Amino acid sequence: RNKIPNQSYNTKGASHMNYNTKYVGLDVSKEKIAVAVADEGRSKPRYIGMINYTVEAIRKLIKRLGEPEQLQMCYEAGPTGYGLYRLLKSMDIKCEVIAPSLIPQKPGSRVKTDKRDAINLATLYRAGELTPIYVPTEDDEALRDLVRAREDVKEDELRAKHRLTKFLLRNEIRQPKGTKKWTVKYWEWLRQLRLPRSSSRVVFQEYVQQLIEYQQRLTILEQEIKAQAESGVHAPLIQKLMTLRGIAIITATSLAAEVGSFQRFSQPSGFMSYTGLVPSESSSGDARRLGAITKTGNRHIRKLLIEAAWSYRHKPAVGRDLKRRQKGQPTNILSISWKAQHRLHKKYYRLMGRGKESGKAITAVARELAGFIWAIANEPDGEMELA
Repeated sequence: RNKIPNQSYNTKGASHMNYNTKYVGLDVSKEKIAVAVADEGRSKPRYIGMINYTVEAIRKLIKRLGEPEQLQMCYEAGPTGYGLYRLLKSMDIKCEVIAPSLIPQKPGSRVKTDKRDAINLATLYRAGELTPIYVPTEDDEALRDLVRAREDVKEDELRAKHRLTKFLLRNEIRQPKGTKKWTVKYWEWLRQLRLPRSSSRVVFQEYVQQLIEYQQRLTILEQEIKAQAESGVHAPLIQKLMTLRGIAIITATSLAAEVGSFQRFSQPSGFMSYTGLVPSESSSGDARRLGAITKTGNRHIRKLLIEAAWSYRHKPAVGRDLKRRQKGQPTNILSISWKAQHRLHKKYYRLMGRGKESGKAITAVARELAGFIWAIANEPDGEMELA
């Protein structure tokens, strides 16, 4: 790490220069922050104390610790978000947000307190043993909140459907033959249902009303997602990603929101690792064993890629919806999209031909799809395709 000179004075009043970077560990909770400092070198870290999680208290702490140029701060990513990171950066203080799952743990340690956590952070930060995460911009974070809110409501909608269908099953009420669930015809049948007991009628009406409310919320969220995809910060990226088969507006916007900037991955392999779709490895000497996927990194992206990968079971084709999404995009982007269709389709059936389970084959396709997504995101705009 860069050592920054700091002016200090000896007991005789003669000034001299020394180098003293202070590594500050912050254990952040909703209302309090535990603070510990590890000075440059091998001295024992010291616990500063607990402060309130307010702007005034943080500014007083900075003045107490020293000049901003001396300080390097860190704290664990958590529910408190990135407000503290942005405040410290506005004060010209280096700050990193640490991945909690990658913090080294001592075997056998069973005592956990705010004080110990702060001291441990400061010690490991000084030693360079901590892994920082990518901190999204405020625009990226707002878009991420939007797509995750839609994901939450979608899960709530699915639960509401299950509750309703199980209620009907318990009461031995079955839809007419030839009627598929959740179609217009199915909803008409639900509206016409009449239950003999008042208690059952109330339960049925509440289940139906709850489902309708979730669907209304989905409509509102998806309208905003569409607006962001057309004119938001990441609109050009989203529209490029939508040229890929299996990646429509929701998936493309979610990918852009979760990743933020694809430029932080210098190679496609880095993005693949970030998705957690790469196989784990156990190697010793000449032996090399590959295991299940690591499932580290961003689980939201991993889920999106797995869902999109199922589209590549079908033969390469540009259907009506995909053609509409590709309209006006550069020819070099469309070329990558078409190459992805051929390569991923062949990969799926090659793996299935070897006797692989369909789930494992789709996981392999999803991993390679991540590479094509990286390529499109980092591809410069070329000659526009004529509609």
